[in-house]
Amino acid sequence: MAQCTLKPDLEFTREIARAGGSSLKKCYQCATCSVACPMAPANAPYPRKEMIWASWGLRDKFRSDVDIWLCRNCGNCTDLCPRGARPADVMAAARNLVYRDLAEPSIVSKWMGSASGLKRLFLIPAVLWLVVWALRAAYNGQWFPRAADGRIVFGQIFYGDYTIDPIFMLTFFGACFVLYRGVRKLWEMFRPQGELLVIGRTKSWIFHLADVLWEEVLTHRKFDECEDGPTTGKAGPNRKTGHALLFWSFVLLAFVTAVVAAGHWVGKIVPVIHIETPMPMTFPIKILANIGALLLICGLALLTWRRLRLDPEQHGSGFYDWYLLGILWLVAVTGIFSQCFRLADAIVPAFLAYYLHLVFVWMLFAYLPWSKLGHFVYRTAALVFVRMYGRS
Repeated sequence: MAQCTLKPDLEFTREIARAGGSSLKKCYQCATCSVACPMAPANAPYPRKEMIWASWGLRDKFRSDVDIWLCRNCGNCTDLCPRGARPADVMAAARNLVYRDLAEPSIVSKWMGSASGLKRLFLIPAVLWLVVWALRAAYNGQWFPRAADGRIVFGQIFYGDYTIDPIFMLTFFGACFVLYRGVRKLWEMFRPQGELLVIGRTKSWIFHLADVLWEEVLTHRKFDECEDGPTTGKAGPNRKTGHALLFWSFVLLAFVTAVVAAGHWVGKIVPVIHIETPMPMTFPIKILANIGALLLICGLALLTWRRLRLDPEQHGSGFYDWYLLGILWLVAVTGIFSQCFRLADAIVPAFLAYYLHLVFVWMLFAYLPWSKLGHFVYRTAALVFVRMYGRS
């Protein structure tokens, strides 16, 4: 008879508990969670198996487990758990720990794992942009300069050509490279050993990606399917509206950024499309930017209110959850304040708010592969993978 020896990693179990799965030991494998989940397939249900893997400290099982990325954290399993083991929190905690194995350098994931590392995460961009400010102030002869016509123009200090554009381009494409390597690593961990037989018609991963983006991202239809799970008797606000507002605000603001960048750089060659900043409030691109900011605030308000209303005895909120919401709030608020102070001709608060805005925007993009926002990329990759191999 074949024998299988398990080697539990007790430290991994403790890490799961610290990351939000502190109620793990209450699970007694009744399988209510797998039955309650409206998204788990019958041939590979979750999160029952993940609960026992976490209890036994089987770290390697989670590294190759595609299901932790498919969980939408609707909370049905937690609401119906007779023991209060909170499987949804355990799944979220497992995802957070897998981040550490995907993105490098690992020191960033260590800082991202707890509130104690937050000061280091903040200090890096704070010093970076303060050095930029000091160098430009030395060049201009003052820390809070005005343009020749007396206006407040942030480019007098944070000049786009030599500071903002190159720094953010390096930051963004650097984060994209880290994400690319993380996705490739994740894909290899998912891939089974040997040959996998797929019966039926197949299509390229590109078409599966298009399906995922339409069903999961653009329309948010899967949120409704997830929320329409078994009746728990408890009212729970749907996350669809908040997530949709947040997504479309990102789309609008990304479009505005691309148009302004094209107007600035291409406008040097084709003057007719040149865009000068700051733009007038009535300029169409500026109107779109303000609409995007409004959508961002509304989406954040809905998601924050929902999380605050969650029963802490049933649904936990970890550092990863509040970090992302907090950074997005800081990006939105400092961006709005910098514009308001500029229009009010309050030069010192305007520059201070804009400096903080640059710090928080840099944190949002630079740490994306290690934050909960990176889950969007990794989860999309997982969804494409399972569709390629026969699961919908």
